[in-house]
Amino acid sequence: MLRTLSIHDFVIVDAIELELTPGFTVFTGETGAGKSILIDALALALGGRGDASVVRDGAGKTDITAEFATGNEADAWLAANEFANDEGGVLLRRVIDNAGRSKAFINGIAATAAQLRDLGELLVDIHGQHAHQSLLKTDAQRVLLDSQAGLQDDARAVASAYKTWRAVARQREEFETDAKSVLLERERLEWQVGELEKLAVKPGEWSEIANEHSRLSHAASLIEGAQEALTVISESDDSPILSRLAALNQKLGKLADIDDALKPVLEALEPAQIQLQEAVYSLNDYLSRVELDPARLREVETRLEAIHSTARKFRVAPEDLPQEFESLSAQLRQLADASDLDALREQEDKLKSAYMSAAQKLSKARTKAAKALSAAVTAAMQDLSMAGGRFEIALNACEPAGYGLEQIEFLVAGHAGTIPRPLAKVASGGELARIALAISVITSSATATPTLIFDEVDSGIGGGVAEVVGRLLKRLGQNRQVLCVTHLPQVASQANRHFQVSKLGMDGKTVSRIDSLDAKARIEEIARMLGGLEITAITRKHARELLAS
Repeated sequence: MLRTLSIHDFVIVDAIELELTPGFTVFTGETGAGKSILIDALALALGGRGDASVVRDGAGKTDITAEFATGNEADAWLAANEFANDEGGVLLRRVIDNAGRSKAFINGIAATAAQLRDLGELLVDIHGQHAHQSLLKTDAQRVLLDSQAGLQDDARAVASAYKTWRAVARQREEFETDAKSVLLERERLEWQVGELEKLAVKPGEWSEIANEHSRLSHAASLIEGAQEALTVISESDDSPILSRLAALNQKLGKLADIDDALKPVLEALEPAQIQLQEAVYSLNDYLSRVELDPARLREVETRLEAIHSTARKFRVAPEDLPQEFESLSAQLRQLADASDLDALREQEDKLKSAYMSAAQKLSKARTKAAKALSAAVTAAMQDLSMAGGRFEIALNACEPAGYGLEQIEFLVAGHAGTIPRPLAKVASGGELARIALAISVITSSATATPTLIFDEVDSGIGGGVAEVVGRLLKRLGQNRQVLCVTHLPQVASQANRHFQVSKLGMDGKTVSRIDSLDAKARIEEIARMLGGLEITAITRKHARELLAS
């Protein structure tokens, strides 16, 4: 339930703070006063689209905050998305500056507009003043029926199954019409994969063999240099470095016993002696392994040339040949699978069967839901000055499609004895508005959304029908929070709470304000709605009668 709504610098709203209660609440006022602006502001807080045009002239930003009491579904969503707080409930905030930049918050934590929309669907259901126009579209009729019956997941499963099936079907069709080019491509890939398979370059081999080639081709120089270093360090006939350093350390050791000042010098030279001895061991080991091997050198050079030549042919770096082999092999496997016509046909048949099974299940559920919704709307029509009329939902068979095996079509017979025909062809503006309202009330009753908003959905009706509409909304408000923007006194008089929206001049600018009406002020507002600019004793009496009823 919506507890509070705070609006700052939105269109012609300067600052409005609303505290709302359960039950049926109406918003009334002169045309252009900004009644629907309140709904637009709330829609923005619920993740609706907005840009710099929503910022009031002269202001830096629009700031809208909506506080809700939450139910189980919303609480579960908040916990799953890490927005829950210890106090319970939820605070939604949307800020848009005059450069069009938008910020969103849930319980003070930065969020995305998409997250506001996801959460908003669990909190509020808004029926706009042009909802009856959407009922003329087949897609909207299908979505409404599926939503009413809770078939959204089934419809999505059918759409997914259809997409998968048709993708394979198109693959099979393309192969049948272009088999020659597929065969040529397959032959090309087979040759390329064969070439690389024969060469069998292993990952990292290019680097290893290049290093080996460098070592083999410089073997003589390497042996000569290593031997020279070994001689200088430990094998020279003329005082090798290691021997001289050992003698020096021995002598300094004796001197350090006499003068401690020499100990740091000794401590620096002793590790040098150890390191030189390690170098001798390493050089001896290296010389035992390195040898002149002309045969291996020729073998390595041949391998290098083969790899380099193949890399040029495939226009890749030599070290990338293993990855190229994997890539071409995958393409060949994919093409082999795709070019197996029998396998493709078998796969297509299985996917079609899966689609048909899901679509038939959806059709069966839609048939049941269509009967229930048709009966409910027909019953509501009897109270909306359409006695004897009836509403039907036809499921017209069609070719398999992403939405299923049938087109949904709303049919209406405005009077007894007439044949139901498509809604778009037979319903007048008033009839369409009444049917749309009946559908809105009925479908809203079937949802768990705690707050329902009706934005001038009662346009096109009046008189006794308007009173019936008011009673419908009031009955709906016994279990939900119902907010309604209306221009009908018969509807407004049924509300538990009444707000008046007005506009006034301030500092040369027009701003919107809102007032909660007490009993006396409510009589005046209902009288205004009944009688226009000149309010008489008779209109006030009529207003009191409406409120008393």
